[in-house]
Amino acid sequence: MSTLLYRLTPRPDHAALHRKGLYLGVVPQAAARVRGAMPVVLDHDLDVLPDAGRDLTVAQLAAHVADMANRLAVAGVRRGGHVVICKAPNFDLWLLATAVERLGAVPVMLSHHLDSEALSALLARLDRPYLITDGPKLGSLTEDAVDLDTLTRGVLGVGDAGPGAVPLASLDGSVPVRPVLRGLDEPAMITHTSGTTGLPKLVVHTPRTMRSRLRPQIFLLGLMRKRGTVAIHTPFGHSRTFAAMSLCLLQGMPPLLVNNGTPDSVATFFAAQRPWLIEALPNTFLAWEELADDARRPFASVKYFSSTFDAIHPRTVRRLLHASTQRAQFFQIYGQSEVGPAAGRPYFRRFAHRMDGRCVGYPLPGSAQVRLVSRDGQRPSQDNPGFIEVRWDGIAKTYHGEQERYDANLTDGWWRTGDVGYRTRFGCLHMLDREFDAIDGVGSSLEIEDVLLDELAELAEVVVVQGPDGEAVPVVCTHHDEPLDLGRWRTATAGYPQLTEPVQIPLAELPRTATLKTRRVELSRRLAARLPGTVVE
Repeated sequence: MSTLLYRLTPRPDHAALHRKGLYLGVVPQAAARVRGAMPVVLDHDLDVLPDAGRDLTVAQLAAHVADMANRLAVAGVRRGGHVVICKAPNFDLWLLATAVERLGAVPVMLSHHLDSEALSALLARLDRPYLITDGPKLGSLTEDAVDLDTLTRGVLGVGDAGPGAVPLASLDGSVPVRPVLRGLDEPAMITHTSGTTGLPKLVVHTPRTMRSRLRPQIFLLGLMRKRGTVAIHTPFGHSRTFAAMSLCLLQGMPPLLVNNGTPDSVATFFAAQRPWLIEALPNTFLAWEELADDARRPFASVKYFSSTFDAIHPRTVRRLLHASTQRAQFFQIYGQSEVGPAAGRPYFRRFAHRMDGRCVGYPLPGSAQVRLVSRDGQRPSQDNPGFIEVRWDGIAKTYHGEQERYDANLTDGWWRTGDVGYRTRFGCLHMLDREFDAIDGVGSSLEIEDVLLDELAELAEVVVVQGPDGEAVPVVCTHHDEPLDLGRWRTATAGYPQLTEPVQIPLAELPRTATLKTRRVELSRRLAARLPGTVVE
C-alpha cells in the first residue's frame, strides 16, 4: 500500500517527502520550488518576526524558515542537539521547529501551559538543550528559581524576552547554512503527551514514522476531486499540526492559520477567508457550535470538517454540518500522539442524526491494524470492552529517557493505547473510555456525556469523573455559566441512577490540557479537596 500511495502522490522534486521519510526542515523549500506564490494566511502576527505580516506566500515562508535556521546556527545549534521551544501559542512555534529541524537538530515542543516544576523535570530528561522562549515564560521560570544555567546550554529569546536570553532578532541570519538530512530512524522531533495522568511523556518522532502517518491522509485527499483553503486550529507545537502543514504545502492547499479560537474572532476570520476544510480539536468544535446560527455564516463554504485526537459529540457534528451550504462531510479521526491516525470515518448531514458518539470508525487505508484484547479472557463486547491496540510503522520510536515505560506498552509490535472498547458486527471500532478513567458500575462515562449533551442544549460541557468515594460525579458547565435547571437535569438523567447530584463549575475553571482534553484526574482531585465547584441544590 505504501508503494502504491507513493507512486500516486504528486511530489515536489526534493527530498522533503520521499517513499520512506518526511523531512520537516526542507518542506517549505520543497513546496516553494513548485508553488512559491501559494498564499499562507494568518489571523495573527508572528512573535518572532512581527514585521512579516499576516499575508505570506510559500516562498516567503520558506525564506523565513531558512533565515531563522541561519540565526540558530550562529547561536550554536548543531546536528543532533535538542532545542526546547516553549512559548505562547503562535504559528512561529511551527516556524522555529522547522528551522531547528533544517539544521539536523531535534526540536522539543513543550506547551507553555506546563508549570515550572513539570518543565524543569522535562528539561532534566534532555541533554542540556537550548531553550527558545518568550518574556512571560522566562519570567515565570526565573521567579520559580529554575536553574536554567544547569538545565540548558543557553536561552534564546523571542521578542523582548528580558535578561538571561539572547534575542533571536540580534543574531545575523545572512550567512546561509545548508539543510541537514538525518537518518530515517533518527529522532527528528519530540512532542509530549497530554499529561492527563501525571508528568507528560516525551514522544520521539522520526522521518520514517512521520512519513508513515501521512499515508492514510494522502489516500483520503486523493478521493477529493477539488482542493481549497485549509483552516488549521490545533496547537502549533503538536505533531498533528506539522503533519497538516506538510500536507497543505506539498499538496497545494493554501493554509489558514488560526490562533485566536474565540467564536467571534473565528467567525470574522472564516467569513473573510471562506475555508474549504477546517481541522480543529473536538472541544474546539464544541465551543464553535454557537456559530452555526451566526449571521456571518462562517461555515457556509466548508466542504470538510476534520476532527482528530478524540471522539466528538454527535450534537456538535450535526450542528456544524447543518451550518454549511455545501454537501459537507465531517471526518472523525481516532488516534493519539504515540500512534498517529489509527481509525476514522466520515459523517454526512443526511445521516448525522443516527451518529453514535462512541463509534470512531474503521482502520484507514495505509494506516494501522487495530485489534481488541480481552481484559478477562472473555470476548470483548459492549458490556465487556477490551483493550484497544494498534500496530504499524507510524508508531513513535520511543519515549525519550523512558524506554522501559515505552516497551511496557508494546507486545509483539502491538501498541496498547490505554483506551477500552469493542467492535460491532460490521467491524466498526467503538471507544468507550480511557482505561484509567473507567468507573465501576457506570459503563461508558463518555457515552453518558454524549447523551446528556444531546438532551440539554444549555450544557457547554459535562464530564463524569470518579468522586472521593468512587462514585460517578457529573461535573457540568453551562453556556455563559448560567445556573443549571435542576428539573431538566433530573429528567435527562433519569436513566442513569448511578450518577450523583451534579457539580457545576464555570467553564473557565475546567482543568484542560493543551489539546483541550479535560484533565479528569485533576478534576477528581479538586472534587476530593472541595475546590471550585458548587453542588446544585
